[in-house]
Amino acid sequence: MRKLCLFFCISLLCNQLPAQTPAAKKHAPTPEIFPGAYQFAEYLPLLKGKRVGVFANPTSVVANSHLVDTLRKLGISITKIFGPEHGFRGKADAGEQIGTYTDSLTGIKVVSLYGAKTKPSAADLADLDILVFDIQDVGTRFYTYISSLQYFLESAIQNNLPLVILDRPNPNGFYVDGPVLDSNYKSFVGMQPTPIVYGMTEGEYAQMLLGEEWLPWRVIRKEKSNQITMSQLLGFEEKNTNFKLYVIKCKNYTHKSRYVLPVMPSPNLASMGAVYWYPSTCLFEGTILSEGRGTDHPFEIFGHPSLPDTLFAFAPHVTVGAKDPKLKGRLCHGWNISGQTAPASIDLHWLLQAYSLFKNKDSFFVQTKGTPPHDYYFKILTGNGTLMEQIKAGSTEAEIRKSWQPKLAAFKKIRKKYLLYADFE
Repeated sequence: MRKLCLFFCISLLCNQLPAQTPAAKKHAPTPEIFPGAYQFAEYLPLLKGKRVGVFANPTSVVANSHLVDTLRKLGISITKIFGPEHGFRGKADAGEQIGTYTDSLTGIKVVSLYGAKTKPSAADLADLDILVFDIQDVGTRFYTYISSLQYFLESAIQNNLPLVILDRPNPNGFYVDGPVLDSNYKSFVGMQPTPIVYGMTEGEYAQMLLGEEWLPWRVIRKEKSNQITMSQLLGFEEKNTNFKLYVIKCKNYTHKSRYVLPVMPSPNLASMGAVYWYPSTCLFEGTILSEGRGTDHPFEIFGHPSLPDTLFAFAPHVTVGAKDPKLKGRLCHGWNISGQTAPASIDLHWLLQAYSLFKNKDSFFVQTKGTPPHDYYFKILTGNGTLMEQIKAGSTEAEIRKSWQPKLAAFKKIRKKYLLYADFE
C-alpha cells in the first residue's frame, strides 16, 4: 500500500507543469522543460531511509510546492536545511549575514552558509547520510550560488557523503562571455577561472570542478597521486569513502533554451529582464552609481546624482531585499532599460557611457578596505584588474571585447568536456 501511495504521489507531481506567469507561458519552450527535481524515479531511491540534508532556497520548487515539503510528503526524512545568500526563505538583503535558526514552518534546523560561515562543518554533517543541492542559478560568476555549490561539494568529499545535485536550467546558459577570472582576484564572488557568463548548469559546473581538479588537492584526495582517472574523479572510486556525485538532469533542456524562471532567484532579480541584464549591469555594483536596488527595476535602472539631469530620474528607497540601498533617498539621474531586450553578450555600452559622463572620474570606482589587487570592488567583480584600466584609458567596447577572446576560447574547450545538454554552438 505504501509503495502504491508513493507511486500515486510521484505520478501526480510529475503531471503538474511548473508554475508560470503569463509572460512565461508566452515564451515557454516546447516541449516543456522539467528541472531535475521533477525526475523522482531517478533520485528518490537514493534518499529513501536516509537522513537527508538539503541545500535549498525559495527557487527549490516542484510544481507549486517547495522541494522540502514535497520530499517530506513522500516520506523522505529531511534532517537539516542549508541556506545560501538571501537565506532559505529568500528575504535577506544581498550580503546580509544570517545565523543558524529553526525554520518556523517545518521545525527543521537551518544552517546559513553565507557570511561568516560558507561551508558545512563536520559537526553540521555528522547526523546526515546524504546531501541534496537544489538552487536556481542565473549563470553569472559573481552570483554566489556556484561558490556555495563548490564549498558544499568540498564538504561532501571531506565528510564521505554522497551528493545529489538536482540540476536546473541556466537562464543565461545560451552564451559564454566576459573576462576570465585571474587567480589573483579569487573571492567568494569569483572562485574559478571562468568568464562572467560561463554557459553551464550547476550539474555541469560541479563536474568541471572535479574533472579539472579545481578543488583543493587535499579535498580531492587524501593521499597524493600523480595520476587519477576521470571516472575516479566523477565517481570518486576509492576505498573507504561513500562520496559520489549524482547529477539528476533536466528534461527537454538544451543550451539553446530560453528558460523562463517560475520563481525569481532573489529579491533584486525580480523579472526575467533583470536576469538577462544582470551579467552586464551588476558591474555597476563596483562603481559609485546606484545599480537600481531600492527601485521597481533593480539592475534595469542605474544612475547617480551627479550625472546630467536630462537623463532618467529616480530615487532609491527601502524595498524588500534592499533595506539600505546605495544612494537611498537621493535624486539620481541615469537610465531605465526595463523593457529593452538584453543581447546574448555582456553589454558594456551603459558602463562606458556612464564613465564618460561622470565628472569626478577618480571616484567612479569604489575602493575597498583591502590591499591590491583587491583594492577596488570592481576588480573583484570582474575577476581582473584589466577592465577597470581599459575603461579609464578610454578603450572602446570592441577593443575590450577583443582582449577577452583568447582566454574565452580556451575556456570554451574546457567547458565542452562537461556538458550534459546539447550546446548552442
